[in-house]
Amino acid sequence: MFKEQNRISLVLTRLTLVLGIIFFAQFTNAQDFHYSQFYNAPYTISPGLTGIFNGDERLTGSIRDQWRAVPVPWFNFGVGYDRKIYPRKAEKGFFAAGISFNYDTQGDSKLQLANLNLTGSYTRILNHRNLITIGGLLGVANRGFNQDNLTWDRFWDASTFTVNPGAGSGETFLFERFTFLESSLGLNYRWQKSSRTNLDLGVGGWHLTTPRARFNSGTTDGQSLPVRLSAYGIYSRELTDKLDLQLDALYQRQLTYDELLFGGYVNLHLNQERGKNLQVRLGVGYRTRRAIYPKIGIEINNLMIAGSWDIYLTDLTAEHGGAGPELHLRYLIKHVKPLGKFKTCPIF
Repeated sequence: MFKEQNRISLVLTRLTLVLGIIFFAQFTNAQDFHYSQFYNAPYTISPGLTGIFNGDERLTGSIRDQWRAVPVPWFNFGVGYDRKIYPRKAEKGFFAAGISFNYDTQGDSKLQLANLNLTGSYTRILNHRNLITIGGLLGVANRGFNQDNLTWDRFWDASTFTVNPGAGSGETFLFERFTFLESSLGLNYRWQKSSRTNLDLGVGGWHLTTPRARFNSGTTDGQSLPVRLSAYGIYSRELTDKLDLQLDALYQRQLTYDELLFGGYVNLHLNQERGKNLQVRLGVGYRTRRAIYPKIGIEINNLMIAGSWDIYLTDLTAEHGGAGPELHLRYLIKHVKPLGKFKTCPIF
């Protein structure tokens, strides 16, 4: 009898989780791409960060894998590339352009979101220490799911206490995939004293056209993709010749869902010889909804690798686990410019 009750409880638990995913899929309140180390995935925060880095070209890659211990794992993957474009007279400002691809999958239904975006920005150099950047993004996104692994209440045979997928779910969807236009605008302000002491403050707005995003052809209100707003701050300061401190914070809101992240790390400069640069970063962050994430990074010349481990301080995590890794890669390319044609790169 107890075994039968446990089986019923397990089926009902899985059913609740699956129906929750489908509900979010239909009303498109599923979360957008987000990372704990948001400063290492600038293309997910604001197009105003396009071209804001110490170099001429930047390649980035990000992976986030969460909740493998329960039936609704979340997996994020993203890559990006951006570069500066200098006009003939770059004293007053410069342009930047980029491209990014993001992929996300969630739960038993394999609820997926993939998008390909183009970004552009213009940075106005107010003076040697102050710069303002405005950026925009346009892209195409596709969301879909797969019914094959879903369990419905009609599958449950109470007389035999078994699941019978052949009974039919009784659920119908006009389509399992749709495509929509992605759009975003962002603004970033940078104050810089040196290559190791600087501050970025900015905002970003996403899904500005509130595109239709649903798995049916109806006209019900509330089925458009809601605008997501983000505001962030990233502050780095040189403390000693071999030690830096970074503090960072991000707030995002989309309808009733919001999150706040804040944290920091210390950056140890173990070797500063040209061509032998070696840095090690150690830190920790906190996410609302009770989660912490210790983080570590290493930078060798122009290549940076950073990782963190999200630990959710909830009863569900204690019973089933919920922690998961996040990994970021970044590679910078710095061109040698002809003497007399360009000044030193305005972004430290």
